[in-house]
Amino acid sequence: MTLDIITAHALRPFQHGFFGRAGGASSGVFQGLNCGYGSSDQHEIVTINRSRAAAALDLPLVALKGVHQVHSARILTITDRAPAGVEADGLVTDRPGIALSVLAADCQPVLLADAEAQVIGAVHAGWRGALGGVLEAVLDAMEAVGAERGRIAAVIGPAISQRAYEVGPDFLDAFLTEDDDYARFFAQGNGDRYQFDLPGFGLHRLREAGVGHAEWTRHCTYSDPERFFSYRRSVHQKEADYGRLISVIRL
Repeated sequence: MTLDIITAHALRPFQHGFFGRAGGASSGVFQGLNCGYGSSDQHEIVTINRSRAAAALDLPLVALKGVHQVHSARILTITDRAPAGVEADGLVTDRPGIALSVLAADCQPVLLADAEAQVIGAVHAGWRGALGGVLEAVLDAMEAVGAERGRIAAVIGPAISQRAYEVGPDFLDAFLTEDDDYARFFAQGNGDRYQFDLPGFGLHRLREAGVGHAEWTRHCTYSDPERFFSYRRSVHQKEADYGRLISVIRL
């Protein structure tokens, strides 16, 4: 089956893709291209899926680098081999032949590139990481190896949209404690509930940090079960687990 790969003009000429769930070897709740070793899917099947994603970018699986994501603001800069098991939520490199990958299933996968400097980045940015500065941290890391943030293009891939992201008052308070202006990313929901605009918040942080270009692909993971995995949807449907979507960019 053909892989579902979303690309963005802003990231050209770098090969990249936000992968949907189509074209994978997994079955059951993981039906499709589940690329998360942290899921309860079979390890060998996840390896097959990751190999297919790497091959779509003309790379062997060994070239596909990732980190153990923990909703932090930590960034790993890869200069040669990436150490296994590093806890971080973003990667940066200026080395040809390396592909950076992040996993998500409602959180924001963000791919970044400075074409002139030949520097790329990839970030997993949930609400906690975005609020904690992971997007600014990846820009700092890219600049440390020669990029200029005014030239950097940043694209947010499939993520949960505001209409599907219901949160409570404590969640709102966590943002207002940082900045009262963040109230604009919340819409009133039912009762004491709010609807949070995660991609809108991510775009705001990127633009305030000075990137040359920032966009969201406008795909909602929660609202399109045929195309995307979603953690929140799996919880609402009382499923035992959920698949993870992979997003990749390579030099």
